[in-house]
Amino acid sequence: MEPVDILVFGAHPDDAEIGMAATIAKHTRAGRKVAVCDLTRAEMSSNGTVENRLKEAEEASRAIGLTARTNLALPDRGLFVCREHIDPIVSEIRKFRPRLVFAPYWQDRHPDHVACSHLVQEAVFNAKLRNYKPLGDEADLPAVTVEQLFFYYINDMDDPRLVVDVTDVYEAKRKALGAYRSQFAPAQAGIDYVPTPLTQGYVERVEARDRLLGQKHLIGLAEGFTSKIPYRVNLF
Repeated sequence: MEPVDILVFGAHPDDAEIGMAATIAKHTRAGRKVAVCDLTRAEMSSNGTVENRLKEAEEASRAIGLTARTNLALPDRGLFVCREHIDPIVSEIRKFRPRLVFAPYWQDRHPDHVACSHLVQEAVFNAKLRNYKPLGDEADLPAVTVEQLFFYYINDMDDPRLVVDVTDVYEAKRKALGAYRSQFAPAQAGIDYVPTPLTQGYVERVEARDRLLGQKHLIGLAEGFTSKIPYRVNLF
């Protein structure tokens, strides 16, 4: 597996795009390698099918220039902090050997986003332990120490500590979110559909959030992140 600069985890296809599609696009356009790993196939979604979601994820991946996208096929609405769910994530980290890892913020209205956050935190720690062997991993990949773990926001934003100016690449985020027609598009005639919070102007609210965050720094649009440890920068 080709090493990447950034590895992003999400509970479902579209989580990473909601939180940081433009930041991903900013890095891929600068020549950085970015991969996304979705933990589940979102089989419990009220709208769309697993097959459609995978196709939509492929389209979104092209829009933001991903190097790779994987899916662990863990149970949707059945994510728990247990070794059976931690170890596949450890293996992904060791396969991709990223410098940076991103996960959903640990507080969110969707329980799967919260579970994903905690699972990734556990996996990042375990991935660096030389003597830790993931269950069922016959590759015996070497340990990996991730330089920094960041958290992106999906539904709930709380005191972002890091802001990325994405004004010049935001159209890529619009295209990526637009790929998930089964989740965000209004009702269409002849299609089995139920209204959800995602179909009630959700994408527009995401952009309004990103625009409001940008306003605080006198820029057009921004995506926010946080970390549990201080982020190191070289000021000069």
